[in-house]
Amino acid sequence: MKIDNAQLTAFAEVLQRGSFEAAARQLNVTPSAISQRIRLLEERLGQVLVNRKNPALPTKSGETLARLAIQMDLLETEALRELGAVATDDEPGLRMTIAVNSDSLSGWFYYTLDALSAAENITFDIRVEDQDQSAVLLRDGSVIAAVTTEPKPVQGCRVETLGVMRYLAVASAGFIERYFSDGVNANRLAKAPLLVFNDKDALQQRFMQQIAPQTQPLCQHAIPSSICFIEMAKRGLGWGMSPEMLVKDKLESGELREIIPGMQLEVPLYWQHWRINSRGLSALTQAVRHTAGNHLWPFTD
Repeated sequence: MKIDNAQLTAFAEVLQRGSFEAAARQLNVTPSAISQRIRLLEERLGQVLVNRKNPALPTKSGETLARLAIQMDLLETEALRELGAVATDDEPGLRMTIAVNSDSLSGWFYYTLDALSAAENITFDIRVEDQDQSAVLLRDGSVIAAVTTEPKPVQGCRVETLGVMRYLAVASAGFIERYFSDGVNANRLAKAPLLVFNDKDALQQRFMQQIAPQTQPLCQHAIPSSICFIEMAKRGLGWGMSPEMLVKDKLESGELREIIPGMQLEVPLYWQHWRINSRGLSALTQAVRHTAGNHLWPFTD
C-alpha cells in the first residue's frame, strides 16, 4: 500500500498548525480541499486519524502516521537542499518543532542560538510544556525533540543527559515576615499563599513533602509565565519554586529571599529526539548539548 504524498502532507500540516483552516493557508488551498485529503487518507487506511477538535489532535492511530509524516517532510527538505533543488536563501528554514519547559526557555535554552550555526537555517516552532509532561508530545508525534525529565527513551527516540536545574523556594521579605516569621512548618505552609505555574506544576508539592507531607495550601495562584511568576513573588503574592539561575540577582539584591535558606530541589533534565538521520536535528542536538553544559549543573552520583 502506498500513501498519497499530498494527503500525508495535508495530515501533517493539520496537526502541526492545529486546524484545517491553518493548514489550508500554509498549503495555499481551501479548507475543503484539506478536509477531502484527510477523509481520503482515513478511508484508505480504514481508521480515523484526526480528532476534529480545537486544536486538531491525532488519534492513537494518527500518532504513528504523524511521526512518519513529519520525518518524511524533514528528510525530504534536507535531501532537496543537498541536491541543490531548492534555493535555501528563498526558502523557509528547516522546521524544528520542539517542546521546552518555560523555565528552561527563559533561563538557558535561548543560548542555543549562539551555538547553532546560521548556515543550518532552522525555523523553530517551540511548544512550551512542563518538563514532566513534554515526553507526551514526543509520543504523539507533535514534536521531534524535547527537554524532559524522562530518562527512559520514548519509542523511536534517543535520550541524552543535559544536566540539573536547581530550584529555590523564594518569596519577598515582607511575605516571609508575614507568614514565616516563626519558621516554616505545616501550619504556616497551609496558610501561606502558594504560586504554581499551572496545574501540572508539582515542584512546590515536592518541596513541601520534605517538610510537611500532605499539607495543602488554602490559597494557590496559577501564574503560567516564568518571568511573571518571579515578579509576583517579588510583589508578595505568594511563595514558589524558581530556578536559581533566574532569581540569583534578585536574591543578591534582597528583592527575594529563600523561605528556607540552603534548601533546594534538583531537577534532572534530558534531551530526547527522534531517531532519524537528519543533519538539522543533529546540529540542533549538538547546540543544545553545548548550551546545557555551560548553564546547567552537572549530574552527581
